[in-house]
Amino acid sequence: MADASSEYRTGCDPRTLRDALGCFATGVTVVTCVDSGGQPAGLTVNSLTSVSLDPPLLLVCIAKNATTAPAFLAARHFAINVLQTGQQPASIRFATRHEDRFGPNDWSPGELGAPVLNQSLGVFECEAHAVHEGGDHHILLGRVIKATFDSALDPLLYFRGSYRRLHFD
Repeated sequence: MADASSEYRTGCDPRTLRDALGCFATGVTVVTCVDSGGQPAGLTVNSLTSVSLDPPLLLVCIAKNATTAPAFLAARHFAINVLQTGQQPASIRFATRHEDRFGPNDWSPGELGAPVLNQSLGVFECEAHAVHEGGDHHILLGRVIKATFDSALDPLLYFRGSYRRLHFD
């Protein structure tokens, strides 16, 4: 029988579910777009999934209560910046409610206009394809128009509530 603190069932404490989900190591991304006023918007997201290779579709999940959610719902394009180990400060900055998340970060507009964080492990520049409801999140599907990556960099990972790095034997 499982220890009560390590088992989640419907109606239990949501923290237990978050802890269980935290057992799945994920990469860390910063998803960016330009809002209706022409200003860059972005937030840290660890829910990135490859949906299809033909056509090339990715999905990210944005919390409905995120201050940047309206910008993403209206955006025609967005970029998914896959972070590398040296970009942990950017991940933290985009995960908090700073007024100017872009100020200290080295970025430039991508080919489709969405901000691209320089020195990222990978960048997927996407055209908005669809938005679906997913409980307390919006599920954004993007059609990949351009993808770039640097195979010499290592990914920034998140596991059990902490940033992690790959360990090679």
